[in-house]
Amino acid sequence: MSEIEVIFYIEALGNDKKVLERALEETAKNLKDEKGVKIKYINVEDVLKNEDEDFLKYSGVIEAQFSGDLGNIVRLTLKYSPAVVEVLGPGKVEVESKTLMKILGEVSLFMGKLMQKFGGLAVYPKLDDLPEPRIDYSREEIEELIVEDRNILYRFVIEVFGESEEAIKTTMAKALTIEGCRINKLAVQGQEEDSQFKGLLAAELLSSFESLMQLTAKYAPVAISVLEPEIIDITANELQNVLTDLAGFVNELVTRPIKRQIMEKKNTEFKLSP
Repeated sequence: MSEIEVIFYIEALGNDKKVLERALEETAKNLKDEKGVKIKYINVEDVLKNEDEDFLKYSGVIEAQFSGDLGNIVRLTLKYSPAVVEVLGPGKVEVESKTLMKILGEVSLFMGKLMQKFGGLAVYPKLDDLPEPRIDYSREEIEELIVEDRNILYRFVIEVFGESEEAIKTTMAKALTIEGCRINKLAVQGQEEDSQFKGLLAAELLSSFESLMQLTAKYAPVAISVLEPEIIDITANELQNVLTDLAGFVNELVTRPIKRQIMEKKNTEFKLSP
């Protein structure tokens, strides 16, 4: 697999300048010691103070350029959740389906642990008014979507709960369509528990590489398999979008407690205002 050259811009915020400086230096050291990648440079910028902020008033940035295979680049994106990821090259990489499945499994495991701690990611607008999407495609249509539109055919299984089996199936079909997927097969199995249906949803889907990675990060499937094609080509722009999305998802989850504190502080100030 090709070596991928990237630049991470890792942003950190804090209330104490000295503590933040130590945290940035520690992060830079950890990056330097990472296995499986070749570090070109790591720059730790000076910590700056934002006079307009009372909470998290100090900020700092680490800029790091390094190269590695797709698996290690994705791993470090999840671990360090950079604010910006820039893919310098190559213009396109090719990855075997079995390698991609391993990476998807690691993304699912990592995101699943975060969501157990901080809550879910999959949030949609009201779906009632959306038409029910098409399910089932012919072999000819599937081949055209794979060859002409560079779609990936894959299966994934997620845990679901809701009012009923049919309601879950209808809602998830619409949600998957919003995520940019075409649905070839969709099935739900489970049982009623405490007046609520709980079970598993299995889907066979066609989508772009970007949608596949986003879906994996948002739902943390318990099982996923890439069926076709055997070799997936990924452009630098697609990879950059995916890495930025993954980092954004991680940041959204891990910063929820801090955002909650900020909102509580603002609400308290509002209530105390004359």
